[in-house]
Amino acid sequence: MTSTATGSADRTPAGAAARRPARLTALLRRSRRTVPARPVPGSALAEVTDLHVRLGEREVLAGIGLSARAGEVLALVGPNGAGKSTLLAALAADLPAASGTVRIDGRPVGDWSAPELALRRSVLPQSAALSFPFPVRDVVRMGRAPWAGTPLAGQDEEAVAAAMAATEVTRFAERPFSALSGGERARVALARVLAQRAPLLLLDEPTAALDLRHQELVLRICRERAAAGDAVVVVLHDLGLAAAYADRAAVLHEGRIAAVGPPSEVFGAGLLSRVYRQPVEVFPHPRTGAPLVVPLRDGPDGSRCGVRNANGDLTFP
Repeated sequence: MTSTATGSADRTPAGAAARRPARLTALLRRSRRTVPARPVPGSALAEVTDLHVRLGEREVLAGIGLSARAGEVLALVGPNGAGKSTLLAALAADLPAASGTVRIDGRPVGDWSAPELALRRSVLPQSAALSFPFPVRDVVRMGRAPWAGTPLAGQDEEAVAAAMAATEVTRFAERPFSALSGGERARVALARVLAQRAPLLLLDEPTAALDLRHQELVLRICRERAAAGDAVVVVLHDLGLAAAYADRAAVLHEGRIAAVGPPSEVFGAGLLSRVYRQPVEVFPHPRTGAPLVVPLRDGPDGSRCGVRNANGDLTFP
């Protein structure tokens, strides 16, 4: 039987889970950290130069050079296995480089301690899993742990409330995280990242589990954070979302950057058809002018769709 006497430790799994956030907060309070200043518009908050990353014997990224700037949304797009998530993990300093340089806030990532990094960048992984049934509000509050013991710790409750409101999770704030649907969990995980209020947001497929309304909501949040001066790097499979909301897009192909720039400039039919190995058409949205990328499909009468040759020219069988 678990003792409940004063001063005794609750050694149940629930008790251990409850102690973990408190221990993390205490550790961060004791660490020496410099609260970052707000970034200068257009400054590089994350930058990689000649980046090479290996996973086992395989080189996953080769010669990558890219920066994420304050005030912009940068979309990483490309087919499965192109290296998008690996690049995001390298930018986050969660994956070591075999060679090359990764800088965050102007310094090599190795020069920052983990608590200092947590004040400068927040990371949303592809999937969010928790071993214990924390209430939603507590999961979001975990994003505030890096600020414990700093002059901005007093903003915790306001930051948590604002993040939950922005992601539309306030109404189930007291529900256990484990009882949520996949889409609801994804929004709670994003709320945790927003509550952290780091100036660099690194988001790995934040729309993958979401319905149409909430996909648009997430990308509007990205634009809002960029308008407020943050740098947002987001991995996306939906080229329409990337074209509508990103300031720049980096198209990855076989571990290298095939093109980078405004979507209106880099989302060409030839390049995308080659990179994705799928013939596509690209035409401007009739109202916004943003590129719309549409796969070429066989017609209902059995006519075959066109294919792109090595030069990106459209041909028909």
